[in-house]
Amino acid sequence: MSESPDPRLPSARSVPAVPYASYLRVYEPLAAFPEPERTHWADYARRGVIPTAQDELRRSLVNLVRVPVVGVPAHESADAFTAEVDGLLLVCPWRTRLRGWLALEELVAEFPAPVLDAVLPETTRRRAAEEYEAWRGRNPDARPWIRTGVWQVPLRWFVLVSDEEREYVAGERLRYRTPMVQARRRLARGLRTLREAEGYGMLAEGLVEVGSWLEEFHPRSMVELDYGGLLHALPADRLERDRSARDLAEGIAALRAGDRDGASETYGVLADRWRAVRERLFAN
Repeated sequence: MSESPDPRLPSARSVPAVPYASYLRVYEPLAAFPEPERTHWADYARRGVIPTAQDELRRSLVNLVRVPVVGVPAHESADAFTAEVDGLLLVCPWRTRLRGWLALEELVAEFPAPVLDAVLPETTRRRAAEEYEAWRGRNPDARPWIRTGVWQVPLRWFVLVSDEEREYVAGERLRYRTPMVQARRRLARGLRTLREAEGYGMLAEGLVEVGSWLEEFHPRSMVELDYGGLLHALPADRLERDRSARDLAEGIAALRAGDRDGASETYGVLADRWRAVRERLFAN
């Protein structure tokens, strides 16, 4: 695998590592993209100046400090993350504008109007919603290549990966990368087990939704679970010990073997661990 930062952009080390978010990304082969987008990504990768995750974050934050605030970019990003696996170029488009619309929908659903008004005026939100509705009418099959978890890694994401795929470099990254076929296989197997057990309905529902999303991508894609900004929010020793993918796999295996008590204990410890991380969102 090879990745190259863009020297024309500020160094990732100089950019604040906020917000504290994790990411689930899908990298697709060039064959998955229609022309002229396929040629664009091929040329883009050949430049060898691929932006980093921190570069993407910095560009997103720029809109939030403008006056007036820009909730959703006016134009779609032409940037992407790339990786090379076994000689195959894989591309993960940022699609910043689409993700901005989706994030705004989530905010509207989760927060009361007075809170939203303090961040984005009602007229700005209404205009963004109208633009998204019109755009969606022209692009009914569009979907993001990147999903975001704020102050957490959603537990359902860990079902897609294996502890053997864990890559941890202190101060730099904690991520998992797995072939799409493996991610789908693990999801299907885990979902069967969870559906047959009691008390895991929410996790099962989450897996169904993630599975529907993954089905939209090329079978030779790669799935990446990246701790992102959480790497800078959690103590190094906590990250060193973190084996959440292994723990969730052990809990599901216990369920499959009929050990409901063991599964409940394992899942409870894991859920409490990430609940404590999410609660930092509300700390002063």
